[in-house]
Amino acid sequence: MVLTTGLFFLWGVANNLNDVLIAHFRHVFSLSDFQSGLVQSAFYLGYFCFAIPAALAAERLGYKATVIMGLLLFGGGALLFLPASAQLSYGFFLFALFVIASGLAFLETAANPMVAVMGPADSSAQRLNLAQAFNPLGSITGVALGATLILSDTPAQGAAGAAAVRLPYLAIALVVLGWAAILAFTRFPRAATQAEGRTGPIFAGYGALLRRPRYLAGVGAQFFYVGAQVGIWSYLIRYAEAVVPGIGAQKAAWLLTLSLALFMIGRFAGAALLARFDGARLMALFAGINIALSLAAIGGGIVGLVALVATSFFMSIMYPTIFVLSLRDLGPLTKPGASMIVMAIIGGAVLTMAMGLVSDLTGTIRAAMLVPALCFAVVTLFARANRREAAA
Repeated sequence: MVLTTGLFFLWGVANNLNDVLIAHFRHVFSLSDFQSGLVQSAFYLGYFCFAIPAALAAERLGYKATVIMGLLLFGGGALLFLPASAQLSYGFFLFALFVIASGLAFLETAANPMVAVMGPADSSAQRLNLAQAFNPLGSITGVALGATLILSDTPAQGAAGAAAVRLPYLAIALVVLGWAAILAFTRFPRAATQAEGRTGPIFAGYGALLRRPRYLAGVGAQFFYVGAQVGIWSYLIRYAEAVVPGIGAQKAAWLLTLSLALFMIGRFAGAALLARFDGARLMALFAGINIALSLAAIGGGIVGLVALVATSFFMSIMYPTIFVLSLRDLGPLTKPGASMIVMAIIGGAVLTMAMGLVSDLTGTIRAAMLVPALCFAVVTLFARANRREAAA
């Protein structure tokens, strides 16, 4: 369980280093907000493309083997940052991020349900929230690493700027590949390693899932939730620079670190609250608060910045709670179900680009915060629908 929880930390590092890369590459390659948002597009496209192959691997090989495959892809993608920086190619960097994300698709598709099966079913949401609480710790580490080693208040351009990413990604590659080796030589419970024999067509499970409205609503809610989370964190540095003139990218990155710390605190608090309160009810409350905070951020200024940072606390329980509510009562469809929820992470690519486009068209990043406000409205509707179903 400790080794599996460590995976949540590792992909947190990779996910939120992207927020630093967006700010960094914007200066290195002189990009618009929309163009810099392609960092997340390439990244989450990897999730989208490899979620189903990851589910098929988990079904054929078991969760543990699927996790190891994901770590190898993750480490390989991180190593690609070395030739990408040498060639000074934005496209090469985007490809490296795509490879990293393909590995993370394997990790998330396998690790989330693996935590769920390693214990009693009635405490799976609490257990998954606890494991997910280490994800923002990795996120904080990733942003701190990027703020220290990559960002500068006087950002370098060209080859010097590109070279700044080498050390952190080399360190990530070494840790990730080492973790894969440890997992390979560690014995896991049978539920985490067993493969399942196939009794029907390869995509039969996905056809059955398409006939389950509640599950599809969960996939949609996850799409919009991830879009809100990724979009807010991707542009928080940019937003801080816009509403607090002179703050500088490096100091703004530490505000992102604060935001992630609130997210982590929210995860631990959420794990405790979910032991006493219904998950759908708590998520509906948190999503409603975040609608108000996102609208406040449109106003800008210090109040808007504080509101935007505060959204992270209330986002904390949403991903794992949507995940668990969506997979509830799926039985043998759990593995393909998990893969489609991971595919919904493509919302991070689509809606981050949408935020960049709104910013470019309106000339202000503040207006882009309308997008996450709408996303949280969708999450609120999903949570309320689940509350009504539970009551019935």
